[in-house]
Amino acid sequence: MLLTKKSEYALLSLVSIAHSDTPKNVDFLATELNISKSFLAKILQNLAKNGILNSYKGNNGGFTLKKPCEELTILEITTIAEQKLPTVFECTTTGVTCEENKEGQCTIFPLLNNLQFKINDFLNQLTLKDIL
Repeated sequence: MLLTKKSEYALLSLVSIAHSDTPKNVDFLATELNISKSFLAKILQNLAKNGILNSYKGNNGGFTLKKPCEELTILEITTIAEQKLPTVFECTTTGVTCEENKEGQCTIFPLLNNLQFKINDFLNQLTLKDIL
């Protein structure tokens, strides 16, 4: 599957955080977006660990963007959220070769591989700023 709830929730959270001048905490975001707090916390911690968000502790703590919106590509965000490159089909997991080394025998692999490259390119050109 190309994108899961992890990507959806990551993007929705980042949009909300981008619109705020102050850090937004997990409780606020989970309520605002009607998302499970524990699931969202894992997603946000992963985004912070991988350089997308700043994390602040304490009563006024929460999350802010670490980089400007125009520097955060949708491909980068979704790859971090999914913890792997989002793929169209299982055989395009690397976007380069068939994992079973059967690309020469598979008549649809060139099509799938080409589609994967186009999607990667599209997601890499879109930024968080584009969806705000």
